[in-house]
Amino acid sequence: MNKLKALIIKIRRSKLLLLVYKLAFLVISLLPKAKKTVVFESFYGKQYSDNPRAIYEYMEKHYPSYRLYWSVDKRFYSMFQGKQLEVLPRFSWKWLWILPRTEYLVNNSRLPNWIPKSVKTKYLQTWHGTPLKKLGMDLEDIHMPGTNLKQYKLNFKQESLKWDYLISPNRYSSDIFTRAFGFEGKMLETGYPRNDFIINYQHDNKMRNNIKQSLSIPLNKKVILYAPTWRDNQYFNKGKYKYQEELDMEMLQKELGEDYVIILRMHYLVADHIDLTGLEDFVVDASKYEDIRELYLISDILITDYSSVFFDYANLKRPIIFFVYDLEEYRDMLRGFYFDFENEAPGPLVKTNQQLLTEIKKLEQREWQPSQKELAFYQKFCYLEDGEASKKVIEDVFR
Repeated sequence: MNKLKALIIKIRRSKLLLLVYKLAFLVISLLPKAKKTVVFESFYGKQYSDNPRAIYEYMEKHYPSYRLYWSVDKRFYSMFQGKQLEVLPRFSWKWLWILPRTEYLVNNSRLPNWIPKSVKTKYLQTWHGTPLKKLGMDLEDIHMPGTNLKQYKLNFKQESLKWDYLISPNRYSSDIFTRAFGFEGKMLETGYPRNDFIINYQHDNKMRNNIKQSLSIPLNKKVILYAPTWRDNQYFNKGKYKYQEELDMEMLQKELGEDYVIILRMHYLVADHIDLTGLEDFVVDASKYEDIRELYLISDILITDYSSVFFDYANLKRPIIFFVYDLEEYRDMLRGFYFDFENEAPGPLVKTNQQLLTEIKKLEQREWQPSQKELAFYQKFCYLEDGEASKKVIEDVFR
């Protein structure tokens, strides 16, 4: 049985099968366009989330004449069940029949390089974050397995040439995206559709309570969301990254367990490598929770590092603490930053668990109000977020 499974995997990954798929894609793309058809994909078909979800939900409500599909990785099919979605299993024959002919494609990550873009398809790239760390053409070195800097940049450029539209959350991002992606299409500077939800429901206590109950979090406890990014140089092999635990959960449980619950939201690349034995009453692993937007809504404090989540969370004007134990290495060796993170970050930077605990304790002693630095950050990065980004994007692209 194991030999048969190994043989099937080998066939699926063979260059011959890839060539067959590519030829089939090219031939099918010559057929008549499937008008008013939209294919959505989020994080390589692993989630029903992010900007594509926000656009989908708006279209489902306001554009009933469109046929809407979700491209789904078969291994994550359970994440899409029970939502009355029309699902296309990635690389299935149904997926291969519809994707080359679709009138619109909405995606927040990259497609496999071998997939050509049909001239009939309008490709809306939503991307998935405001850039702090360098990306695309701006990278000066690369630490990811299975590629090199020259190949990485070539692949990125080939992908961006397929994009007809690219969503930007602010002017700062527009300038970086244009250069770093080599983008030549139309920039939609609208704010991020995924933030419509937190803008529109940030004061809805009933919604907050329902989400907390769904995660078995006591309503009387405060919530700390811990959402770090991944490290390019911590991996087992290509596509498989390590999680190196730095947060002292046991210490935090001892000091904060009576009043707080911590929600872990790990990057999807390392979400499978977490052991919470003995911490079940204090830590909730929501790494595979459907959409981080609901976790933002119920969180009283965000702890992160270099993840772009803090740009979105800043819309709520709630406290953010940056746990940056490897700041110098990450800044100088792994990625590099686009702005002066140490002076402009909307919250304190700490390097040890004790410093982190001290900052949390400070928040208990006074009612938190955004400082001038935090308000300046909001004005620079969040000024477009008005709860109507989805509407603006759709009216521009699907008119």
